[in-house]
Amino acid sequence: MGVKNFKPTSPARRYYSVSDFKEITKDVEPLRKLVEHQTSTGGRNHYGRITSRFRGGGHKQRYRIIDWKRNKIGVPALVATIEYDPNRTARIALLHYVDGDKRYILAPDGLKVGDKIVSSRNADIKPGNSMTLRYIPLGTMIHNIELKKGKGGQLVRSAGTAAALMAKDGDYAQVRLPSGEVRMVHLDCHATIGQVSNIEHANISIGKAGRSRWLGIRPTTRGVVMNPVDHPHGGGEGKSGQGNPHPVSPWGQNAKGLKTRHNKRTDNMIVQRRKNRIR
Repeated sequence: MGVKNFKPTSPARRYYSVSDFKEITKDVEPLRKLVEHQTSTGGRNHYGRITSRFRGGGHKQRYRIIDWKRNKIGVPALVATIEYDPNRTARIALLHYVDGDKRYILAPDGLKVGDKIVSSRNADIKPGNSMTLRYIPLGTMIHNIELKKGKGGQLVRSAGTAAALMAKDGDYAQVRLPSGEVRMVHLDCHATIGQVSNIEHANISIGKAGRSRWLGIRPTTRGVVMNPVDHPHGGGEGKSGQGNPHPVSPWGQNAKGLKTRHNKRTDNMIVQRRKNRIR
C-alpha cells in the first residue's frame, strides 16, 4: 500500500500521483448481489435547483452495499478479496461466512486475503474482528464505531483513520476521535478493531483539473471575481479585496470560525471539544 509517482512528461504528470493498488485482489469483479445502481444528482434537489454548488459530471459509479452493523455474531468468515470502492477512500473486503453468506465490510489496515475474522465478544484483538466496546481493552485502536446500538457504524470510516478507546465509566466509554474530540459512546455499541485501510490516501496529489472532474467536482469560482449581485465579495474597480470585515458565504454567513453544531441534545456526550485537544 503506497503511492505511485510519475515522470514529468507533461505539466499535469509532474504533480500526478496515484495509489499503487498492491493490496487489491487482481481480476475480480464486484459481487453482483452486493452492488446497486447509483444516480448522480449534480448538486440539484428534487425541484431541479442547485443546492450544492460546483458539483456535476463525474464517472459512472455503482454503489457497494457495506455491512456496517457486523451483526453475524459468532459466525466466522474468510476474507475472499480486497477490492477498490469508488464511493469511499478506504478499501473494502469481501467476506465469505461459513454459513454461505457473503458481505462487504470496511477493510482495516493489515487485513489480507485468507484471514479469518469474526464478530464476537470472545474474538481476538486483531484487525477486522468486531465486538462491543464493553469487551475491547483500553488503548485499542478502533474504527467503524456505532453511535446508537444496532444502527451500524457511523464514526471513523475514512481512509487511514482510527479512534482510541480511552476509558470506561458506568455504561459509557470515552473514545478519542481522529479530530481530537473525546466523546462518550455506550458500551453496547459495536466497533471494529484496527485502523482503516489505504493510509497513504492523504499523500495522493490530484495533479490535474480533469481528475477532479472525474470525481464529479466542477471548477469553483471565487466570490471576489463575481459581481455584487452574485456575491458579497464581488464588485470593485479592477482587482479588489473582499470588502467585508470577514469572509462570508454568498448568503452572508460567516465562512470562517462560525460554529455549525446546533445539536444540544447530545452536547453532554462530548467530554472534550476537538479545538481544545492536547497537542
